[in-house]
Amino acid sequence: MIFDTHAHYDDETFDEDREELFARMQSAGVGGVVNVGASLQGVRASQELAGRYPFVWAAVGVHPDEVGSLNEETLQWMYELCREPKTVAVGEIGLDYHWNREPHEVQQQWFIRQLEMAKETGLPVNIHSRDAAQDTFDLMKEHHAGTTGGIIHCFSSSAQMALDYVKLGYYIGIGGVVTFRNARVLKEVAAEVPLDRIVVETDCPYLAPEPNRGKRNSSLYLPLVIEEIARIRGVSAQEIEDATWENAHRVYRKLQE
Repeated sequence: MIFDTHAHYDDETFDEDREELFARMQSAGVGGVVNVGASLQGVRASQELAGRYPFVWAAVGVHPDEVGSLNEETLQWMYELCREPKTVAVGEIGLDYHWNREPHEVQQQWFIRQLEMAKETGLPVNIHSRDAAQDTFDLMKEHHAGTTGGIIHCFSSSAQMALDYVKLGYYIGIGGVVTFRNARVLKEVAAEVPLDRIVVETDCPYLAPEPNRGKRNSSLYLPLVIEEIARIRGVSAQEIEDATWENAHRVYRKLQE
C-alpha cells in the first residue's frame, strides 16, 4: 500500500470531485493520507477531513507565509487539536524566504514556537523550507533535533544536507519533482538517502509528476514517484512502496496506535 505523507485535499481545486477521488483511493492502492494544515482555515479543514474519512489523518500547523495570523489564542487552539486522536503531526511549519510574505524574524519566532508545540505534545513535525535551507537546518538542530522527529517536506536542498538531517533523526519527503528531467539534485538525494529514511508525498494539488506535470496532483499519481525512486536505486517499485509505507508509520507514530 502507498502512504501519502503530505497532501492538501482541503484546497478548493478538489471541491467538485473530492468525494469521488477519495472513493477511488484505496482500490488504487493508496492506504493512507495525511492532510497537512497550512493556514488556520486549513488546520480546521484537515480535522474535518480526518473525521470524515478513516484513511485520512491530520497535521496541525501554520505555514511560514501565514504566521501573521498566529497569536497566543490561536496557538492554544492548535495545542488542543494536537491532542485529537487523528492528529499525527505538527505541520507544515518552517521558513519561506522565497515569497517573504512575513519578515524573517517573525517566521523564525513562530517556527520555534511551533517546534516547541510539537515537543510538548509529543508529535513529529512536517517541515517546509524554501530558499532558507541553512536557517531551517540551524533552527531545527538547536530547537528540535533529538526529540519527536519528523519529515523534511518536499526536500529541495543538497544530498549532503539530506544526510545531515538523517543523522539528526529526520525523514526526507520526496514527491513529483523527482520525476522531472532537470531534478538532478533530488535524484541524487533519492539515490543516497538510506531507504529507511525516505517517505513519499504529493503536496497536492501541486507538483504533479511527469507526465502530468502542470496538472492537478493527487495521491493517485504516487506510483509514478515510487517507480522513479525505484529506477534511481535499481530496485523494484514494490520494495520502495513497502519501505515508504513502513517509514510513514514509524514517523507518524499515532498510526500504529
